[in-house]
Amino acid sequence: VILATGGCGLVYGRSTMSMVCTGSAVSRVYQAGAAYGNGEFIQVHPTAIPGADKLRLMSESARGEGGRVWVPRTPQDTRDPRTIPEAERFYFLEERYPKYMNLVPRDIATREIFDICTTDGLSVEKDRLCVYLDLTHIPKETLDRKLGGILDIYEKFQGVDPRTTPMKIFPAVHYSMGGLWVDYERSPTGGMLEGSPRNQQTSLPGLYAIGECDYQYHGANRLGANSLLSCIFSGLFCAAGVQASAGAKRAPAAESLYAAALRREEERHEALIQRRGGGENPYGIHHELGDLMTRVATVVRRNDQLAAAYDEVCALEERWRRCSLSDTGNWTNQNVVFTKSLGDMFPLAKLILKGALLRDECRGAHYKPDFEMPGIAATDPEGKRREAEEWCDRFEANTNKWLKSTIANHGADGHPQITYEDIDTSLIPPRPRLYGLVGGEVIEEVWRERLRAREVNGGQVATREVGVGAQS
Repeated sequence: VILATGGCGLVYGRSTMSMVCTGSAVSRVYQAGAAYGNGEFIQVHPTAIPGADKLRLMSESARGEGGRVWVPRTPQDTRDPRTIPEAERFYFLEERYPKYMNLVPRDIATREIFDICTTDGLSVEKDRLCVYLDLTHIPKETLDRKLGGILDIYEKFQGVDPRTTPMKIFPAVHYSMGGLWVDYERSPTGGMLEGSPRNQQTSLPGLYAIGECDYQYHGANRLGANSLLSCIFSGLFCAAGVQASAGAKRAPAAESLYAAALRREEERHEALIQRRGGGENPYGIHHELGDLMTRVATVVRRNDQLAAAYDEVCALEERWRRCSLSDTGNWTNQNVVFTKSLGDMFPLAKLILKGALLRDECRGAHYKPDFEMPGIAATDPEGKRREAEEWCDRFEANTNKWLKSTIANHGADGHPQITYEDIDTSLIPPRPRLYGLVGGEVIEEVWRERLRAREVNGGQVATREVGVGAQS
């Protein structure tokens, strides 16, 4: 069996994913014993089109082709954005990241947009958080040739031509870096051994997962266009492995197992159909779940909020058990399908929250300000050097502790059991991520010196006598 069922965007209520991305298939096999990896890593895309039904992606290519993100320096300026002078516009990504400007990575752009609207109070609108994504300085012919498709989508749903008027955008849940744990067999050169039946196989023998529903390739922060990696690469390697696996002789499962499983699902379905009215509304519960997950487990994460949210999700799950249906028919009953899918969202929500709660660090899309590594405060050369050494000590300690995959298994009590798995970084060793960090150039210099010392010392990094470990 091969699962290629995408992410779990509906756990967050609204996302850029398809409206069918409930995560149900993945949740069912997780509940049946399959391990789930890196659930806490959820990517929030910086530029999405707000909508009542779902959030529609405004592709990163808009920034790649020269789109500029800005807000008026006057909060909630009611003037037509085209009439606001340049001096009264705040191009905050360009000012804060002059080296990368509007091309900073997704997680950084997302946090900056979120912060400019919530902390600085500079949202374009008062009642809806958003910033401008401006393409109006680019010739219309160029926009039509390179971005015509995505601009037509914006015009269709917003009624405004983005070629002549800046777009209003805001971050949205976009991609599940985590998913079902899948295996691979290492080749002598460090890649995947083609044809191995282990490639893309979950912890349940004979069950494979490919695409966004597996955890294998994206770590804490998927890069732009790398979903194609999951789509193409994992499919290619999985196919050969499945062929090899199918050729192996296995004792067939007893027919009674299939019959018993079918009977359980039929009984579950009938029990749900026959519930009398007056119970909980599944659509209302889903709305509460989405609001809760979006509030505490997206851009900024805090342990007290995550712990409280976990308890709230457990309470919502109990309420779901008392749901009743408005449609009790047996033909094309979307009400019962949705209610079942809602029940499958709770195990995923719990493993996302628990994984995020336990991971006390900042890594990619997982951002906890209480565990952020600050820049250098010293102004004199000696002080900068000392702080850079301490920063690198702390970075190495944090890497040793947290550069691991989070593995969740569904416990008998319904709660996720979390363990950690080492990551093979022999081909590409980790290095500091220093976008916009004060003193980053000094830290980079110290880090390069350590790498050179490692090469000289045969792989051992030269360390100072007193190291500063990651906060915990």
